[in-house]
This record gives sequence, structure tokens and C-alpha cells, in this order.
Amino acid sequence: MANSVEQSSSQPHMAEIVERNIASLLEQRKQEERKKSTQDNIADVITGFAGSMAFVYIHLCLFGIWIIWNLGLLGLPPFDESFVVLAMFASVEAIFLSTFVLISQNRANLQADKRADLHLQVGLLSEHEVTHLITLVRAIAKKMEIEDAYHPELEELAQDIRPENVMATMDQKNKDQVK
Repeated sequence: MANSVEQSSSQPHMAEIVERNIASLLEQRKQEERKKSTQDNIADVITGFAGSMAFVYIHLCLFGIWIIWNLGLLGLPPFDESFVVLAMFASVEAIFLSTFVLISQNRANLQADKRADLHLQVGLLSEHEVTHLITLVRAIAKKMEIEDAYHPELEELAQDIRPENVMATMDQKNKDQVK
């Protein structure tokens, strides 16, 4: 009981269904994380580190020392006077880092596609439900002889929307714009 009082005082109240949906989404994300392969986890760790300021600082130090050393400013004998080896290391590192980033982005894109599909399904379900509610409310309004029941826009809103028709219309509009 004290926990629920604590929660209600520190967070705004949400409907139980919203809290259940949040818990469900968080659990789904945890399951997706557990399903990741070792290679995906390695790619994420490398990408995460490569995208950090620590990575930048380390490279600034290493490349800075390398350059200063090979310019002869430290009084030590240069080992890469033309900086060819440094360029080679940087190039190979860039190849690997870009590959790791692409691996992480590909997986993120797959997750985004799944979420977009879910969002579309929920939107279509909501649209279907709203259409039926409009039909029912309109029928009630007609029985009660409410003038707005005959508004022409309601007839259009009471029509079920077919996703394939929406996509075809969007495709056609895009083609028309290109012309």
C-alpha cells in the first residue's frame, strides 16, 4: 500500500491499460535484447564506444602523440615520417567502425520496421473502431432526430478506409508530383 501511495505522489496517475501497455513494451524490448546474438552485442558495444567522447579523446591523444613524435618534436627517432602507417591504421579502423555502425543500424532499422508495423496495425484497428462508433452514434442521432446526423461529412467518415487504397492513392500522388 505504501508503495502505491509513493508512486501516486511522485508520478501522475495513468490509466491501468496505459501502465500495462508500458510494462508490455518494456518486457518486449528486454526479450529482444536477450535474443541478440553475440555478434550483435559486440557490434553494439563497439558502436557505443566509438560514438562516445572517450573514443574521441583517446584518438586525439594517440594521434597527437603519433604526429608529435614523428615530427621529431619529442626528440625521439621518428618511426613514421610520412605518416603512411598512421593513414593505414586510420583507414582500417574506419572500415571496421563503419561496418559495426552499419550492423547496428540494420538491426535498429528492423526494430523500427516492426514498431511501424505495430503502429500501423493499431492505427488501422482504431480507425475501424472509430468508423463503427460514428455509424452507431449517427444511427442514434437519426433516431433522436438530431440535425447533425445528416451532415454530409459524417457519411464520408463512416466509410471504412482500406489501407491498400490509401497506399495506391499515395503512390499515384507521388507519381503525379514527379511528372
